[in-house]
Amino acid sequence: MVHFYRAEVARSTSWRERLDATTNWAVLTSAGMLSFTFASTGHSHVLLLLSNLIIVAFLLIEARRYRYFEVYRARVRMLEENFLLPIITRQLDSPMTSWNEQVARDLDRPKYKTAFYRAVGFRLRRNYAFIFIILLGGWLVKLAMHPTYAKSLVEIYYRTAVGSIPPSIVVGGGLLFYGCMLTALWFGRGIHGDSPTDEMTGIENELESWKL
Repeated sequence: MVHFYRAEVARSTSWRERLDATTNWAVLTSAGMLSFTFASTGHSHVLLLLSNLIIVAFLLIEARRYRYFEVYRARVRMLEENFLLPIITRQLDSPMTSWNEQVARDLDRPKYKTAFYRAVGFRLRRNYAFIFIILLGGWLVKLAMHPTYAKSLVEIYYRTAVGSIPPSIVVGGGLLFYGCMLTALWFGRGIHGDSPTDEMTGIENELESWKL
């Protein structure tokens, strides 16, 4: 059991590191786009809009990786709470009487412990919402500063035009995009409407996630 526990910890750690890697990619991409866009007045603000699409791709990749991570993390927490904890406290009664059967079935037929949309909402809430907000702020600052300082909000509005695409379509697309992000945050909440469980505690006690 100890070797089994160590193996599950190793797999959980491996997937956790992959989550960090995806977040790093998103941060570096955002920083690179912001630096390039503000480097010259001739660089179009549309680059910041397009970078949102790249960040969305990273978000979806990270949500998929998070689902794999939760499979092994849930097993680790199940072993810690129901096997290691009773041994350490010398009270050999596991908090969950059927934990061994749950783990055995999960080994036989592994199952995701969270839905994809919940994983997207959770990673968006914890990391990517801040990245999108920074990109939005950079976009607005870019419009207000380049090529010259804007004198009114109306001037900023007309600067949102991209080539032959009028400002109304660009602004409308931006509102639609951020509306989709807010919708993902809403539907990515927990089972009972609260925030999703984090990487440390909780999901191994949600018995619905262990059912086949």
